[in-house]
Amino acid sequence: MSDLFWAGDERAGELLTEQAWLAAMVRVEQAWLDAIAARRIAPGSVALTGLVGPADIDGIARGAESTGTPVLPLVTLLRERADAAAARWIHRGLTSQDVVDTGLMLCLRAVVERLRAELRAQIEAMTGLIALHRHTVMAGRTLTQYAVPITFGLKVSGWLTGVLDAADAVDRVRLPAQVGGAAGTRSAIADLAGGAAEAAELIIAATRLLGLEQALPWHTARAAVTALGDAMVRCTDAWGHIATDVLTLSRPEIAELAEPDAPGRGGSSTMPGKRNPVLSVLIRRAAIAAPPLASTLHLAASLAGDERSDGAWHTEWASLRTLGRRTVVAAAQTTELLTGLRVDTDRMSATAAGSWSTLTAEQRSIAAFTGADAPQDDYLGSTQTVIDDVLARAAALLDSTR
Repeated sequence: MSDLFWAGDERAGELLTEQAWLAAMVRVEQAWLDAIAARRIAPGSVALTGLVGPADIDGIARGAESTGTPVLPLVTLLRERADAAAARWIHRGLTSQDVVDTGLMLCLRAVVERLRAELRAQIEAMTGLIALHRHTVMAGRTLTQYAVPITFGLKVSGWLTGVLDAADAVDRVRLPAQVGGAAGTRSAIADLAGGAAEAAELIIAATRLLGLEQALPWHTARAAVTALGDAMVRCTDAWGHIATDVLTLSRPEIAELAEPDAPGRGGSSTMPGKRNPVLSVLIRRAAIAAPPLASTLHLAASLAGDERSDGAWHTEWASLRTLGRRTVVAAAQTTELLTGLRVDTDRMSATAAGSWSTLTAEQRSIAAFTGADAPQDDYLGSTQTVIDDVLARAAALLDSTR
């Protein structure tokens, strides 16, 4: 899949595509049918996979305008095409929100798995950069101006801290199944199953088949959705920080960093000699665009009324699709950037040496205040301790995910 409006969209593959969501909703219907058949509520189950496919997406999408969700046109097709004995049991006891929300959780689980893999690769890449450059002195800059000496390893430690925070946020997300029936009472399910306790067992069985978390109905309690959105924004925040630094330090007048080489990348349509840091540009683009999408999820959560939301819920679907795909794209671009980042240590050293008087002005000021002679050291303070602490945190995370 590609998208002229979002360069690099193909990096997200089939994640959160229309076809992926359709297949996920069919999986939900299949798990429910299998669960009620296993408990002899329905006379038997049939395979629903293959009954609908990509060729049906247009018709289901058009039919969704009449009902507000794609579930009714989907269920209609499944019942038309399934074995007659089992067809009448398809979707029985469920409501459209159960299928929409649970299907989206299945799609988002694949997104979360991809993000975890990309984050791990980024953490490994940055620990390698730190090991190489923990003593590489460079000019520290604040408010765009020279500040004090730092090392490139310390700068990367700052990047790594942001990515570790993002990884923690991704690890905390919940992926719950939604099985509440029409208004969260599970009344139809209880009637089918023969009581509330039996309904609970049925729901547990179906949720296990899907590999999602057990949860009470959350029709208008949308914390799971907003937490997913927030975790993705934490990722793009961290990557945007990295991209912004690379964009600054790859300017020709600074030239301390450069993006990895790739054939044809960074070219200009009119200036043959130009080499634009396009990976960083595209990563920063994602970091700018992500927060408003997560804001939409929060706004929808705050306006979720009654026992099913009238319009606010409906805004989540496309917002999650767009945010999820764009986050995965930025993840892949950031991994490529970090694993191939080129560091010009000679340029860093030359810049630091040429501005050393400015970089050590604070050191001289402190010496004047204390009455002591300014020490003739590199003025790096606790740099190595900070680096060690960040590396220890990274090692702990990597060990926990092996």
